[in-house]
Amino acid sequence: MKDSLLKAYLDPKKIKYIVIHCSDTPNTEIVNAEDIHKMHLKFGWHGIGYHKVILKSGKVSNGRPDYWVGAHAFGINHVSLGVCLIGKNKFNDNQFKSLRKVILDWRAQFPSAIIKGHKDAIKTEKTCPNFDVNKWLISQKIKNV
Repeated sequence: MKDSLLKAYLDPKKIKYIVIHCSDTPNTEIVNAEDIHKMHLKFGWHGIGYHKVILKSGKVSNGRPDYWVGAHAFGINHVSLGVCLIGKNKFNDNQFKSLRKVILDWRAQFPSAIIKGHKDAIKTEKTCPNFDVNKWLISQKIKNV
């Protein structure tokens, strides 16, 4: 039991990636972190897989604690943090402002972490987050490692 609990904690010295996601829910649907938590429980997971969720209003909600291994990018969860924008492919200025803040906060804590979109972080058929993360980073003057 003790050994399995230790595996559930993220080692901050080993964070290699910051992964940006989208909820892939209809752009007009109002979804929050609790809704995603319930959805992920139905998948058989231990609750919400993302560490942060950015609502349509731009409000940032907490998901899993930053010190807990996420369930958002298979194969790299143990070395990454995940943030999820609510929606499918039409995100608003408030969401992008909040995403910038989350990324900069995490970048300050984990300066060598590489920022990736879900589709670019792992081999997947998904197109999430449905925008070009590298172009967005450049537009925000956020240097990627």
